[in-house]
Amino acid sequence: MILNYITMNTTIGLACDHAGFELKQFVIQYLEKKGISYKDYGTYSTMSCDYPDFAHALAEGIEQGEVEKGIAICGSGEGISMTLNKHQSIRAALAWNEEVAGLCRQHNDANVLCMPGRFIDNKTAEKVMDKFFSTPFEGGRHERRINKIPLKP
Repeated sequence: MILNYITMNTTIGLACDHAGFELKQFVIQYLEKKGISYKDYGTYSTMSCDYPDFAHALAEGIEQGEVEKGIAICGSGEGISMTLNKHQSIRAALAWNEEVAGLCRQHNDANVLCMPGRFIDNKTAEKVMDKFFSTPFEGGRHERRINKIPLKP
């Protein structure tokens, strides 16, 4: 599968908690196999930890231009997604199948893919990442909606 929306210069940021660590190790293998560079914001083991610490680091990495897109994983995918979405420039989307992964790119221009480490296997995660990285943002009527997401001061 060609990863249309990822270029040779794109760097993907990674973040997870202890429940997402094993899946993140698979994600690293996937990225390396595809020749996609990445920056790992942690965690680095299965020892119990707090997902916000790593989610905020990933979001700040995107905001500061260290990485262009991200993949984040916690047990359910929900907590890390909620934390990432506190950042105004982040559109983190929880995806557990190909259809959701495609729609979150096509309609929502998601810039961080969140996956549920306790509820998704490696084969499904690979399909989800393939779909997420190969689906462009549709724009059009969705652009107007995306522009309404950030809070205005």
